[in-house]
Amino acid sequence: MASIQPTADIGLVGLAVMGENLVLNMASHGYTVAVYNRTTAKVDAFLADRAQGHPIVGAHSVEELVARLKRPRKIMIMVKAGPPVDQVIDELVPLLEPGDVLIDGGNSHYPDSTRRTRALKEKGILFVGAGVSGGEEGALKGPSIMPGGNPDAWPLVKPIFQAIAAKAPDGTPCCDWVGPEGAGHYVKMVHNGIEYGDMQLICEAYFVMRKLLGMEPPALHTVFDRWNKGPLDSYLIEITRDILAHKDEETGKATVDVILDAAGQKGTGKWTVVSACDLGVPLTLITEAVFARILSSQKDERVAASKILKVHPTSFTGNRQTMVDDIEQALYASKIISYAQGFALMRAMAKDSGWEINNGAVAMMWRGGCIIRSAFLGRIKEAFDRDPNLTNLLIDPFFSQEVARAEEGWRRVCAAAILHGIPVPAMTSALSYFDGYRTADLPANLLQAQRDYFGAHTYERIDKPRGEFFHTNWTGRGGTTASTTYNA
Repeated sequence: MASIQPTADIGLVGLAVMGENLVLNMASHGYTVAVYNRTTAKVDAFLADRAQGHPIVGAHSVEELVARLKRPRKIMIMVKAGPPVDQVIDELVPLLEPGDVLIDGGNSHYPDSTRRTRALKEKGILFVGAGVSGGEEGALKGPSIMPGGNPDAWPLVKPIFQAIAAKAPDGTPCCDWVGPEGAGHYVKMVHNGIEYGDMQLICEAYFVMRKLLGMEPPALHTVFDRWNKGPLDSYLIEITRDILAHKDEETGKATVDVILDAAGQKGTGKWTVVSACDLGVPLTLITEAVFARILSSQKDERVAASKILKVHPTSFTGNRQTMVDDIEQALYASKIISYAQGFALMRAMAKDSGWEINNGAVAMMWRGGCIIRSAFLGRIKEAFDRDPNLTNLLIDPFFSQEVARAEEGWRRVCAAAILHGIPVPAMTSALSYFDGYRTADLPANLLQAQRDYFGAHTYERIDKPRGEFFHTNWTGRGGTTASTTYNA
């Protein structure tokens, strides 16, 4: 071991698809990378195949990996989130020294990154929890990277991360420091939640055109191709266009028509919804997107129910092209709601945790490389440039005008879907949120009266200052004792 020369700029543990592609990305930018995998045969196979001709060196133990690294050592961990990350950290820490950097680039839950940042700081090790988005192609050609953790680590990893990250149209790297502790993985979690919302909205637009208008995949391909040249220009619209043109080799049918309608998920959407509940943020659209996946997974139950709870379809009698245009507006307006809720969630988390999360910078990091990359994100960056303390995208002048422009079509689509029994939970929840957010007086006055009636939970009055609470003896038998006022 003593004879090994420390020549590598960074090490990486975990040679699955994302790990391999990130290594090749780093090597293509001139960095020498040392690699290690628990199954060491993968190291040898990688060196003999894809890594050939690149500045990549292998290691058959964590000791050898550490010995190959220049000081301060930087090691990126690309293994399954949860206990496996802690196991790798536990193996590496005894071999490191103060000032070395450990980077978790997996889909870790942000509280784990907060815990690891604090625990490793006590040992002098700098921890970075970095959200990485873009899938296998992004990892190879340029992902969006969202690093957080110990800020002292940022100058050490910044040159590598910003070199390998995707670039926005103006050349800005889609990577910047997000904030302390678990902030990087929190932002990645919200990214994934918004991704759930975007995908569900696109699926609902597809479904309305398919079920209401009877459009087949070739016609839908043409529609999505057109949409990708307008305000909806994005990676997810682009791949939907391509999916709809793909033919299944075995049957000759459109491939989308031979895929079972039971969606999977890995949990990041659920984490986003739980965080929103904890922080008291109405993340209605993403929540519906998560539940839509869960409902889809109940395929056998839905098939059985469809034989009992029969739909009685009626024919669409309106103008088909007008409805397609309306669906585009409904998708666009709902997308604005999804991002408004997602950025409001990050703002609430920053306030609750004391983290400083620059929402405009986050929008720029998502402008390229990641799954939700779109031209639309440039508009979000401009909104936060206009007002860094913007509470909700809906009150930004550009977005308020865009929603107003799309509103009539949005309502027509939601109404038509409801009348024809076509489920569009994300679009309709987005519309309900919009109507609720802009309504000065909601029926929660009655709700508070109900709570006070059965539980003496008290209420505030419109003719008294906020923060003063009152109780009514509704039945004449309840007395004056009130419950403790609290908000969950």
